[in-house]
Amino acid sequence: MIMDKNIKPNDIEREWYIIDVKDRVLGRVATKIAKVLQGKNKPTFSPQWDMGDHVVVLNADKIVVTGNKEQDKQYYWHTGHPGGIKQRSVAEMRAQKPEEIITIAVRGMMPKTKLAKQMMAKLHVYVGVEHPYEAQKPKDLE
Repeated sequence: MIMDKNIKPNDIEREWYIIDVKDRVLGRVATKIAKVLQGKNKPTFSPQWDMGDHVVVLNADKIVVTGNKEQDKQYYWHTGHPGGIKQRSVAEMRAQKPEEIITIAVRGMMPKTKLAKQMMAKLHVYVGVEHPYEAQKPKDLE
């Protein structure tokens, strides 16, 4: 790894991490994932470049939320039509799109710049333990 603080985009070496979120708290896991996606875990971190690594998240449907958030927390979005505000609770989201629970939590922790889209493209969330990234030999993220 290059230890020069003036790193360029061509010099960035990407790694693959895998994390099993079964029985882990959503917010605590999301902060670790966001840190790796931004590249803040590297000594050569530079905020103007996308320094992050790929993260594969397994068992997204088994993530835990604390307190009464399972019923009380609501996800809102708008369809673009008049009166088109929609909402779902965490329990409803877990039944329909469990990957989105983690994706939305991590997206909220990303910088509000154009780099966030590039960083989020390296997040791969799956419901079960099967994933197509065995060839990359991902390391465990703890």
